[in-house]
Amino acid sequence: MATNLAVALAARGEDVALADADRQKSALAWVKRRPKHLNKIEALNWTKESAIGEKDKNLDAIVIDGPGGLRSELAKNLIAEASDIVVPVLASAFDWNATLKFLDGISDIKRVRKGKAEILVVANRINRRSTQVADLEQTLSKKGYPLLARISDRVLYARHAAAGTGVFDVMDNKSHEIRGQWHPLLQAVDT
Repeated sequence: MATNLAVALAARGEDVALADADRQKSALAWVKRRPKHLNKIEALNWTKESAIGEKDKNLDAIVIDGPGGLRSELAKNLIAEASDIVVPVLASAFDWNATLKFLDGISDIKRVRKGKAEILVVANRINRRSTQVADLEQTLSKKGYPLLARISDRVLYARHAAAGTGVFDVMDNKSHEIRGQWHPLLQAVDT
């Protein structure tokens, strides 16, 4: 999700960095695979807590790829750098229970409590025919976390990830419908 968000912002002409805070360093590897002729996305290695917040220049946007199940101190440090916190959740009861616990935890962080960082919950990798999306939406809504967008599960995402690209790098018919699913999220990060 972080790579496609970074691509979407870069496609609009913004100077964007992708900060990888996950020890797997998959976002950093993705940036290395990114073709040079596409919109530039700067790579930031935030895998060590001491590096969080380091950047080379003024940027329009930094998209942070954080690990699942953030520890409270790491979450606080990453949220200190954020104006929006995009939280992907799968349409699975197992995932949404863990996500609700995480959301409750970050909601108590001072920056979020004071409204300086907004939580944006996105259903990720959804099967549009599944009834679990409605259950997910109802469960999140009852807890005060409305679902902002629904991003479907498509093979196209895996192809783009392998190529160091994203759905906003190409304007083909296959990506058109997928890009539309991102509009609520892109509008939210604009405000």
